[in-house]
Amino acid sequence: MSRKLFSHLLLILLFSVFLSTGCAHKPLNSLNETANDAALDQNRTATADKTEEISENPDVEENFEDEFFEKEFDTNQLEVADPLYILNKGMYHFNDKLYFWVLKPLAKGYTAITPEIFRIGVRNFFYNLMMPMRLVNCILQGKANAAASEFTRFVINTTMGVLGLGDPASQYPLLNLSDDEDLGQTFAKYGIGNGFFLVWPILGPSTLRDSIGWIGDAYLNPLTYIEPFEAALAVRGFNLTNRTSFHIGEYEALKEASVDPYVAMRNSYLQYRAKKIKQ
Repeated sequence: MSRKLFSHLLLILLFSVFLSTGCAHKPLNSLNETANDAALDQNRTATADKTEEISENPDVEENFEDEFFEKEFDTNQLEVADPLYILNKGMYHFNDKLYFWVLKPLAKGYTAITPEIFRIGVRNFFYNLMMPMRLVNCILQGKANAAASEFTRFVINTTMGVLGLGDPASQYPLLNLSDDEDLGQTFAKYGIGNGFFLVWPILGPSTLRDSIGWIGDAYLNPLTYIEPFEAALAVRGFNLTNRTSFHIGEYEALKEASVDPYVAMRNSYLQYRAKKIKQ
């Protein structure tokens, strides 16, 4: 994909996020009703009941406040609009089949024939390669120490670690300050809301804000500049397979423990992103 096309997409999506930011703060009952919405309604009903109990028994007020604020915090993390619920759920099922029919068997076969030390080296190499993306976002967020840590780690691991295959920089505690920053987190630091929830084919869950971040981060991703396109696709596929080999079973566990796997996936993603933004 050309740089000119990236620029056009970035401008279009940036315009869209400002139009939709207000949507992210609307009550969910004004949008598509989902299982998560029902859970929120139950929490509100329980809160009303508890309020009546407090009026009759003042002794429970202090404990209720702690419980209320804890629940309210968790609930707020999930209040992201999902106006494309039907389309998103269709993409979720597509990705689900792709994982079980293609990616998981491929990753399991790859794991069976590949020594773990090799897979770790590949993981280290790609992580080291993404340094420009993390460095720029650390700078944009004003995290000077984290930016210095990123650059120093890159120099040490690229030289002493042989192009990043090793991770000798991890031996130095002061160099472990990175929070794995990206442009979506940077937007959040500047007060831009999630917009609305999205599920992309292959790429998986996201939000409008994070999707725009992907496009911006692509300019800082060295894999973007690999040519021809087939070679870039092969490298990305190899990286995805290697990364998946370390996480086989995690998605399965989430799915088995969930009444509605789509809602569980959505909530897990939003909570994960909220935690990273707060770091």
